Amino acid sequence: MSRYTAGQLSPIRRAADLRRLRGERFDVLVIGGGVTGAGAALDAASRGLRVALVEARDYAAGTSSRSSKLIHGGLRYLEQLEFGLVHEALTERGLLATRLAPHLVRPVPILVPLPSGAGPSALPARAWRRSYYGAGVAAYDAFAGLFGGGRGMPLHRHLSREGARRLFPSLRADAVAGAIRYYDGQVDDARLVVTLARTAASLGAAVVTSTRAVGLIRQAREVTGVRVRDMEARPGSPDAEFEVYARTVIAATGVWSDDMSRMLGDIGARPGLRVRSSKGVHLVVPRSAITGEAGLILRTATSVLFVLPWGGHWIIGTTDTDWRLDRAHPAASASDIDYLLEQVNAVLDRPLTTSDIEGVYAGLRPLLSGEADSTSKLSREHAVVEPMLGLLLVAGGKYTTYRVMASDVVDRAARRLGLVRPSRTADLPLLGADGFPAMWRDRADLARRHEVQVGVVEHLLERYGTLTVDLLALIAADPLLAAPLAGAPEYLAAEVAYAASAEGALHLDDVLTRRTRISFETAHRGTESAEHAAEIMGRVLGWDATVRAREVEHYLGRVEAERQSQRMPDDATADAARLGAPDVRGFAADRGAGADVAGAEATS
Repeated sequence: MSRYTAGQLSPIRRAADLRRLRGERFDVLVIGGGVTGAGAALDAASRGLRVALVEARDYAAGTSSRSSKLIHGGLRYLEQLEFGLVHEALTERGLLATRLAPHLVRPVPILVPLPSGAGPSALPARAWRRSYYGAGVAAYDAFAGLFGGGRGMPLHRHLSREGARRLFPSLRADAVAGAIRYYDGQVDDARLVVTLARTAASLGAAVVTSTRAVGLIRQAREVTGVRVRDMEARPGSPDAEFEVYARTVIAATGVWSDDMSRMLGDIGARPGLRVRSSKGVHLVVPRSAITGEAGLILRTATSVLFVLPWGGHWIIGTTDTDWRLDRAHPAASASDIDYLLEQVNAVLDRPLTTSDIEGVYAGLRPLLSGEADSTSKLSREHAVVEPMLGLLLVAGGKYTTYRVMASDVVDRAARRLGLVRPSRTADLPLLGADGFPAMWRDRADLARRHEVQVGVVEHLLERYGTLTVDLLALIAADPLLAAPLAGAPEYLAAEVAYAASAEGALHLDDVLTRRTRISFETAHRGTESAEHAAEIMGRVLGWDATVRAREVEHYLGRVEAERQSQRMPDDATADAARLGAPDVRGFAADRGAGADVAGAEATS
């Protein structure tokens, strides 16, 4: 079996992996299907260990699909003198952009605007700002050159006011005295996580979504496994809950680390770390709303604000505020949206309004809790602790350094298991990366052979890399899959079919929110695509008309709840509105069960 075939997360593969969870004893069991958990499963599998991963919802369903879509060193961390973190992150950026995932991570130019001032007295201040910011960006490039593991990004450049406005005409002329252009990496965060999970599966890991860890199993003072609930099983079924045994359990649960704390409390142990949740909200507006060929990074009173090109759109974010409410579905309030518009409008020649907004998404950063009064001052360093024999917790960190976090926690597990093999993931290309430069170079020939437009092949290559041939094979077998998805002409029907047949998508929300980004890239938020996508998924997953209707109903309800939350004035009212739409996983109406289990909990 080829590596690509072994990495297909099909419905048949899910059933087989569920049987493995019930019947095998693993070396490592990972709880959590975000970027750190998927990275840990890949790291452990690449060392030859028997690995399983369980995730309560979908890959990247929480924090890992709701970021600023950047693979970056963290320019602001230089100012905070966190040189080690910048060094580490730039090394990972170079690896991802040049070796591990060049099909998913590509350079994006970003401008650092230099504030203007009026009159001759402002000249010294402008000169000081250019020197100060210039030194920071130069240091950033120097770190990347010295430690970047293959830069993968162009060098920075100073621009005059006129040069900055040529590159970004929407900048207000009176708001900037010039700019510095530098580069970081851009990524579809959810696609990277799915690719990590598939790569782990290709090396033999059993990876299963909709499987929620509900309790720890221990023998004397040692954790020996986890009790798991299959969220797709009919409530009351003897297969709904089962035990998974492992020599080591790794919890990579991010902002859900408190859930692990409760499980540890049930067996008389303490977690050894605390995680605070910081909410980050992003707006998405059409590319036509702002004229520019690069992104922006702006300093605000409470956070750093990015304005980033994203295909035919711009992403504007983020906020940085403490969040203590529902972690599965953090809600953006009207005040969050107003704050972002106010900050970005300070430098734009045509102010944005709420009518420009196509989409909004909110995510939670897991920050190691400290003495800082605000989440923006908490460190992005990570920690690995072992509160009980057989149980390791990893928390903190940042998306870019997922591989380092995974390596650190698996190193601890490997020492416990008596394994001396080091991490291999720095030299292990993810699925779709092998042969990508050559396939990109020859994309016109590939399009001609398959009788599709070059633009279609480019779109697929930037999302699937060399796995593009699998989607082209689907189209060859069913030419109707070459059509655009209803309401979302940027995506092909084939991508929905592939998500269900090879990428582990189980529900409509998985496809419209994470395998594609239709839920925030369209003004209708995916409601006009739901029927068509459900029809395509249904053919792969065997849905009848009733299930298709319920999937669409759930999705439409989720969109309406999010729209309602974004009209609420504060976090509390926004959270209450968002909770009006139950999660599709474990929801009794989908399984014909009674109302007594209609509120079944489904958290990552």
